[in-house]
Amino acid sequence: MLKGQTMELTALLIAPGRELAAKFLKSVSETRSFQLLAELKTYPPEQTLDIRLRQLKPDVVLIDVETNLDQACKLVEFVASFRPVTQVVGVHSSNHSEAIVRTLRCGATEFLSGPFDANVQQEAIARIRRLRHGEDQTAPEIGRVLVFTDAKPGSGASTLATQMAFAIRRNTGDRVLLVDLDLTGGTVAFYLKLHHNASVSDAFERSEQMDPTQWASLIAHCDGIDVLPTPDTPDDTPLDPNRLHDVVEFARMLYGWVILDVPALPHRTSLLSVSESDEAFVVSTSELASLHLTRRAVNVLEQLGFTNDRYRVLINRTSKRDGIGSSDMEKIFNTPVHHMFPNDYFSLHRVISLGQSLTAECELGRTIDRYAVRMVETLRTEAQRTSGALETQPA
Repeated sequence: MLKGQTMELTALLIAPGRELAAKFLKSVSETRSFQLLAELKTYPPEQTLDIRLRQLKPDVVLIDVETNLDQACKLVEFVASFRPVTQVVGVHSSNHSEAIVRTLRCGATEFLSGPFDANVQQEAIARIRRLRHGEDQTAPEIGRVLVFTDAKPGSGASTLATQMAFAIRRNTGDRVLLVDLDLTGGTVAFYLKLHHNASVSDAFERSEQMDPTQWASLIAHCDGIDVLPTPDTPDDTPLDPNRLHDVVEFARMLYGWVILDVPALPHRTSLLSVSESDEAFVVSTSELASLHLTRRAVNVLEQLGFTNDRYRVLINRTSKRDGIGSSDMEKIFNTPVHHMFPNDYFSLHRVISLGQSLTAECELGRTIDRYAVRMVETLRTEAQRTSGALETQPA
């Protein structure tokens, strides 16, 4: 038997029919066939479902196809076309022929009906596992995705994202990609004095047929890191979540670290990017307006189901004259302050003027270097711990 095969499949349940949900959940508690990550009690809008799928990353989405077959089938089609591939299972209280046919035609992998026999569930799960195992066999080792976003525009997320990219490259030697996803106001190209014809928008346009040769023609280079800047002309076209996913996943295969500089929360691009990330960083300053908006940003993330182990609050441009400490800020945010970065205006102004990276000769450069080393070590330790836990699962 394969390692980890006895583990439950993680699942998101969408079930407006509460009687149906109660019967199904009772059977699941007995068969232990699914580990329920979340339950939605109404059919959600596609945008909400998109964010929840990217945040939870379930193996399976279980959809009530009895309460409203038309609405349910639209969601089945949406999830069936979602990337990364997520299996869909229709759930009904009876073996309803029309529901079965329409659900499977819309892209569902399986159909479960009352009385939700344990053997039938296990057979369906075995088929889903075989599909997933076929996908996992070809999955390459992938890099980590970090997202930097402001709580209040101008708090310094772009600066920290850029300098963190240089610091990770210096301290690890890994390949690093910096992506500017603020398509209407990105500043990375300005900071680094880049003059490049291609942009991240070109990458989105080619996302479905991307290959290493095309990729090489799109990226710019600066001091050891690769960069995907924003287009010269602001682009306010709504970002396609699947194209974002395709570009990020392609980048994961080429780089050890993919750093996304995104607009301030709660911009849609930012929420989608946080869902794609391994770690997100919400950047604030000690100004009252920034503290207020950080609390709001944290609340938005929590409402969308992001626990505080998925994001970190960073305080930028701190000084001894601020009059407010990290403990006071934590009470405002109701979440820990992960790190504080000093206000080093003159050093930063100099390197931006030259299009260079900060060095350990200045306080801010030393602080970013130390934080980068600590963050890399923490993420690698967590990855090793997770990998070890999976390998020790009973066969």
